[in-house]
Amino acid sequence: MPFSAAAQLAPRENAIRPELVAEGSAVPGGEVELAIVMHTSPGWHGYWLNPGDAGLPMKIEWQLPKGAGLGPLRFPVPDRLLVAGIVNYVYERDHALLTRLSVPKDASGMLPLRAEAQWLACTDKVCVPERGSISIDLPVGKGSATERSRFDEWRRALPRPLASPAKFELGKDKVEIAIPLPASVEVGEPYFFPAEDGPIDYAAPQGFRRKGDLLIAELQRRRGEPTRLSGVLALGDGTGLEINAVPGEVPNGGNRMGDLGFNAVVLAILGALLGGILLNLMPCVFPILGLKALHLAKAGGDERQARRDALAYAGGAVVGTGALGGLLLAIRAGGAEAGWAFQLQDPRAIIVLLLLATAITLNLLRVFELPVLAGEHDPKGSFGTGALAAFVATPCAGPFLGAALGTALLLPIYGSVAVFAALGLGLAIPFLLVAFVPALRKRLPQPGAWMVRLQRFLAIPMAASAVGCLWLLYRLAGTGAFLFGLFAGAALTICLFFAGRIQRAGRPQVRFVAILALVIVIAAVARVPMPTTSHVSAVAGGETWSEAAVEKYGAEGKPVFVYFTADWCLTCKVNEAGAIEREATRDAFRKAGVKVLVGDWTNGDPAITRFLESRGRAGVPLYLWYEPGQAEPEELPQILTPGMLVERAGREPSSPAKAGA
Repeated sequence: MPFSAAAQLAPRENAIRPELVAEGSAVPGGEVELAIVMHTSPGWHGYWLNPGDAGLPMKIEWQLPKGAGLGPLRFPVPDRLLVAGIVNYVYERDHALLTRLSVPKDASGMLPLRAEAQWLACTDKVCVPERGSISIDLPVGKGSATERSRFDEWRRALPRPLASPAKFELGKDKVEIAIPLPASVEVGEPYFFPAEDGPIDYAAPQGFRRKGDLLIAELQRRRGEPTRLSGVLALGDGTGLEINAVPGEVPNGGNRMGDLGFNAVVLAILGALLGGILLNLMPCVFPILGLKALHLAKAGGDERQARRDALAYAGGAVVGTGALGGLLLAIRAGGAEAGWAFQLQDPRAIIVLLLLATAITLNLLRVFELPVLAGEHDPKGSFGTGALAAFVATPCAGPFLGAALGTALLLPIYGSVAVFAALGLGLAIPFLLVAFVPALRKRLPQPGAWMVRLQRFLAIPMAASAVGCLWLLYRLAGTGAFLFGLFAGAALTICLFFAGRIQRAGRPQVRFVAILALVIVIAAVARVPMPTTSHVSAVAGGETWSEAAVEKYGAEGKPVFVYFTADWCLTCKVNEAGAIEREATRDAFRKAGVKVLVGDWTNGDPAITRFLESRGRAGVPLYLWYEPGQAEPEELPQILTPGMLVERAGREPSSPAKAGA
């Protein structure tokens, strides 16, 4: 018991441990550089001089010999950390704060330096105030700088001061800063870290434009009437510039940075159009397209009705995908990490999709008539059908859409919505062609018994979609959610069965049954079990992906295959079954010592979302092959074959990767 009690009373070890280091010995009457090295444990972070929306800067109380003095602390360029919509300016790695010590002229022997420091150490879940003592006994003399190489590295991490002052101008709701920077200086992804709290809204997006030898920052104003602005301009490559701005005129115009250019926007729209066309072949969308073709056949070639029906259907598809894209942008603007098909990471959306697939399957089997998919050429029904197709198509948005939707998230809001709307237009193009090209419409067969047989055939892929939703419920929230989905589907089936009998009898009670079906859907959404733990896949014996794991195996000289997947991604599952989980692939990976890392995005892991964005992607699948000795991974096609993986596993370790092989 005494030993146990002593262990419990032992002081907690700091997550961030400071160390005081001198570059060399102290020369009387001269100066010597000091560094406070903050050794940071993995998963923890400390704060910059301005911590952002939350956090605390470091505080130090020095005990210096008489006649000694210290300059201000100089901080390295910080990083941004977004947690629940709160922006923090932090250090997630070991870093050093530098200062210069003025040595007394009469110094001799050893110069004792002591300090008490306080700082805040945080993870993404907990923050702990920490404190500690730092000290060093500095020899006085004219010795060489023994720590020169370490200090050179720390100095390289500091922002460079600008020789010319910047100018800033306050607007009603924005602050503009004109920073003198030669046009020849390349800037990647700039970001301005304000040193003072108040004038700048940390969470608001920042815009930049170039005009000659000026880089102009456009920042969201928060509060105050500052007479000066200081901070650090990060240039996107780990380096930064120290900015001190005074009031002055900021010129208009210039070229906005981050614009992808007209060609990139056009390519993204074309990619979305092509992807939308191909989505019609997916099992959850093809039955709806088939139904619309049947309705055209029933119309008997009426050109006016066919065109009106097609335009309404196209309008519903465009509005549906545009609305989903707009909602995604709104969620991301609120600080959440989300990507395309974000709604399929929530069991409530899955239960809606399950019940829709069940209802459409029963409609195809002629159990009842679903108003939206009824045979009459009603523009309102066709519009609803298009919107419905847009909703059920999102799980299938795999090939040809990753790059287009990734680009959409980088565009201004109007460009992003245009790409999402183009996806809906692509979804409607086959139906528009049939409606507006008489030669195609005339090739449709005449109504007959074949239509009933085709509807029954189309019920098969739609029923498979319903089964897929049940499986996804199980993967997201466990057995309870799976059984709940079965019960809700059965309840809706019984309700719609009686609705069909009432419809065929021509009795007026069908409205009551429709209300009952709606109540079942609402109750299912409200009561569906939600996931309690994060979901981690172990497909094909793969380990859970992390950037640290990639670095670890790369340092060991092992090839690494990384794939990002989700249970609702149809293309992902096809690739896993057809290429990744094949016996030949496993054998080749085992012989070559290939490490397989799996990034499971089923529950919207924000770390994976951030990584996907860094690769210019909005969703999965994404396949990366890390060859030993290569700085950058090879990005594999979105459609895999076993031979593609076996060939890479069989390469000699020293041979370079062949992109696109």
